[in-house]
Amino acid sequence: MFIKTADFIAEWQQEAAATQRIMDALTDEALDQAVTPDHRTLGQLAWHLTTTVHEMLSRTGLEFASAGDDQHAPDSAAVIAEAYRNASQAASNAVQTQWTDAKLAETTEMYGDTWPNGLTLRILIQHQIHHRGQMTVLMRQAGLRVPDIYGPTREDWLERGMQPLV
Repeated sequence: MFIKTADFIAEWQQEAAATQRIMDALTDEALDQAVTPDHRTLGQLAWHLTTTVHEMLSRTGLEFASAGDDQHAPDSAAVIAEAYRNASQAASNAVQTQWTDAKLAETTEMYGDTWPNGLTLRILIQHQIHHRGQMTVLMRQAGLRVPDIYGPTREDWLERGMQPLV
């Protein structure tokens, strides 16, 4: 749980940048990639991450523009990537301008439970990490190169002339 808005902003900027690298690596052709027909596609996951930024934070009273509804993912990877860029920046700006550190201890009804706002910010980041992992698997299945997130990818190791770990 965050107790200082500055701590959230610092972590959010790093995690949003990592998510943006994933979004920027998507192609229109890959958006339909799914593990099975009854699971979310890569495009649906990307759009879900994009729209959840506003959906989750607006429940706490933060005000900023929404990218749209979760149910209708665009069929353009570039549109999704730009919408995520705007949503992540808007969220950061909203926390910086609308909340003080004291606001993080206040509680909000969230999905049938009561969460301190600082916990909501933590869960927003964890939610992104969770779905980003799912997206990287689908990206590999779609033949896309996965960007580095917390360290080099297999391709990064090979490009450096090193043997990747198996």
